[in-house]
Amino acid sequence: MKNKNRRSEILTAYFMLLPNLILFLVFLFFSIGYAFFVSLHDWNGISSMKFVKFHNYVSLLSDDKFWHSLWVTLKYTLVYVPSVYVIALALALMVNAVKGFYHRLLRTVFFLPFAVSSVVAGLTWSFMYDPKRGYFNQILNMFGIGNQSFLASMDQALYAVAAVGIWLVVGYNMIIFLTALKDIPKSYFEAAEIDGANSFVKFFRITLPSIKNISVFVLIVTTIGSFQVFDQIKVMTGGGPAQATNVSVYYIYQQAFELNKIGYATAVSFILFLVILLFSMVQFKFYSLQDEDGRKS
Repeated sequence: MKNKNRRSEILTAYFMLLPNLILFLVFLFFSIGYAFFVSLHDWNGISSMKFVKFHNYVSLLSDDKFWHSLWVTLKYTLVYVPSVYVIALALALMVNAVKGFYHRLLRTVFFLPFAVSSVVAGLTWSFMYDPKRGYFNQILNMFGIGNQSFLASMDQALYAVAAVGIWLVVGYNMIIFLTALKDIPKSYFEAAEIDGANSFVKFFRITLPSIKNISVFVLIVTTIGSFQVFDQIKVMTGGGPAQATNVSVYYIYQQAFELNKIGYATAVSFILFLVILLFSMVQFKFYSLQDEDGRKS
């Protein structure tokens, strides 16, 4: 009787989840399928589609601007992802070490930027980056450093934009790390202290292995986010100067809405989807192999 009731409860739960699951799968696979269908056509979004088979993908291979945008996106990722991970984890460790009122205060202060719109943040930071009247150059001048071009410099613009993205999301990821840190049993650290372990050893032998799954989540989510950056680029640089910040998503926007090459833009977006999927799978595989090595040892 108990088993029968148990099965009935499980079936009821699945039936309640089924509508959402069906809608999720329909929208997911329909979107991917339709995107691939559009990518096989020459289409400006208004006139009828013209089937061109894989012509858009062949053109993509010889498109220097596409490869440049992919390279710029990769550089952004290499700056953005490690910075978010390291800063968020460092802030989480600092806030976790503080108790009471200051713990809540710091947690709130660091999380606040996440509540700011990326467009508003981009406009605000653009003003602070202004070469003549910006606050950052005024601060640098106080230390005897000359004015910097920031967003007007081919060498600095991408890093200046990345700083805004890091500032926006680091507090959110800090909260995720903070939750993971609180779940580590205190007995682990007490036992390590009895064995004479210092803070360095406790961090690398206890803390990092204990938050491994959260680390994988943060790295994958931030990697995906870095490949999808658009708002700050649109507001702050428009892909300039001289295409120095023209990331892949902004390049897709240009092809689709400025040049009206919807079919070609969809082909680029489909390739970008595959690149993101590949990066995510590599990260999953890397950490699963590490996990297997850890278990063997």
